[in-house]
Amino acid sequence: MPRTSAVIRPWLHRLKSEWLLLLFAILAIALALIDPQPLAQYRRWLQLPTLAGLLGLLIAIQGIRDSGLVQHAASLLLARMHSLRGLGLLLVALTALLSMVLTNDVSLFLVVPLTLAAGSISNLPVGRMVVLEALAVNAGSTLSPIGNPQNLLLWQHAQVSFFHFVAAMLAVAAVMLVLLGALTWLWLPRERVALTAERLDDSIASPRLALGAVLALVGMVVAMEYGHALTGALLLLLLFVLLARPSLRRIDWLLLLTFAAIFLGLGHFAELPVVRHLLGHLDLHLPLILYVSGIVASQLISNVPATVLLLDHAPDALALAVAVNVGGFGLAIGSMANLIALRLAKQPHGWRLFHAVSVPFLLVCAPLVYLAWRALG
Repeated sequence: MPRTSAVIRPWLHRLKSEWLLLLFAILAIALALIDPQPLAQYRRWLQLPTLAGLLGLLIAIQGIRDSGLVQHAASLLLARMHSLRGLGLLLVALTALLSMVLTNDVSLFLVVPLTLAAGSISNLPVGRMVVLEALAVNAGSTLSPIGNPQNLLLWQHAQVSFFHFVAAMLAVAAVMLVLLGALTWLWLPRERVALTAERLDDSIASPRLALGAVLALVGMVVAMEYGHALTGALLLLLLFVLLARPSLRRIDWLLLLTFAAIFLGLGHFAELPVVRHLLGHLDLHLPLILYVSGIVASQLISNVPATVLLLDHAPDALALAVAVNVGGFGLAIGSMANLIALRLAKQPHGWRLFHAVSVPFLLVCAPLVYLAWRALG
């Protein structure tokens, strides 16, 4: 019994700081009591394939971190960059490009650990960079039908070609990326990159773990692409239990629970009769009403649930895509990618810094995107 108490006590201590998990867990439980639903509904809201994909990515990236490969890559990058602004622009551009082809969450799992490693051996302002990278995946993934979950859903619903979708979102993404580039240039200091010599180590601690973890990451992305996320995650879990168990202990398991609580709470909330009744009073045939509704809904329940909520009521799926992608900026809950970036980084006052930048970014970006979309769309 004392041993059990010793194991449980640290977890209870951690839970006290997990306000997001507690908030959405309370919401999910309250809604289950007020509006009970069949078990099949809760399974649908839980989005097991998404959670499985997140688990697989967490396992693979933790293996890459533990192998020393990220630190090695950071050392090579810093050795070739001279200014913090140049380094910041490179990381932001890399993040945006990766989000177009690997989805926004996968690109964050690759770039944020690299940023943390670079910050540990240099004067790179990690907190600022993580905020910029969160904005970058929202902006970059906007352009691609496969860049984020809401685009994939809307692309399939609209039944248009890949290039038709890209053309429809080109002006929108261009405005976002230009604004992001300007913010990166103005916000990052002019200083030169300064390396911390005593912390500089460009060796790979475990080449075997590095190779295995990279192969695991590639395999997990492929499994997610072909709808086998759960199988892929279970295989990775088994392999790491057998071959790299210490890495599993360092995984952020509470992040998985947080996303499960968010999916259950927001999924149920979005389908409440009162919420759907309110939608009936909105004239979503008007472009401005649809645009504002998509942004506001994203700020309240995140852009993927907002897409599901508005999809059957919106006459134009591509117009809805514009709205919910813009809605990824602003509050952290606007996009799950924001939550992943902040959680991976775990920077002091990270949430405050994110909102101090992201909310004004939304207020500037939203009208400019609307004007560009209506003029060129």
